[in-house]
Amino acid sequence: MPYEALSKPRITNALRRLGELAQAEGSILELSLYGGAVFTLVYGSRDSTKDVDAIVRPSELARKLAARVAGEQDLPEDWINDDVRFFLADNEAKRRLKGDEFGAGLQVSVPTAAYLLAMKLRACRAPRPGFAGDQEDIQFLLRKMDITSPSEVEKIYDRFFPHDVLSEAAMELVRRAVGKHGKR
Repeated sequence: MPYEALSKPRITNALRRLGELAQAEGSILELSLYGGAVFTLVYGSRDSTKDVDAIVRPSELARKLAARVAGEQDLPEDWINDDVRFFLADNEAKRRLKGDEFGAGLQVSVPTAAYLLAMKLRACRAPRPGFAGDQEDIQFLLRKMDITSPSEVEKIYDRFFPHDVLSEAAMELVRRAVGKHGKR
């Protein structure tokens, strides 16, 4: 299926349905959202994303129910996927979303802004056709967190990925971004 931009209402409807199906199965799915879905659903800094990066447990049931949602709502088979697992830290920092927007069958958590920034910097993917890259998300988080120096970013990154070094591309992006805004 070709790329379809998933807007906030489209993602919300799909996750709500996923929660309904889990509840009908007598189960509660624990869903940790990452990436574009967080920027679209939580921060509103994007109009859409290409997929929902998430870790969902129990995973076997989640895969089965996500496939059903895909069929019902004409979504790509991989509308929700766990490819983000390659960028996760052992010591994640998350917070649970309040309310029952997605129903009783779905408990949703999202990374803190600091953890999301560290993940985005770790990936630091360049733009390519059909993908905007990570630059805008990183810049958004730097502004949101009022980061004023590259050393602040290094401290945040080291908290989550202590055995990694920020790439030169990531550091250059940070230097350019914090250098644009006054004393930054």
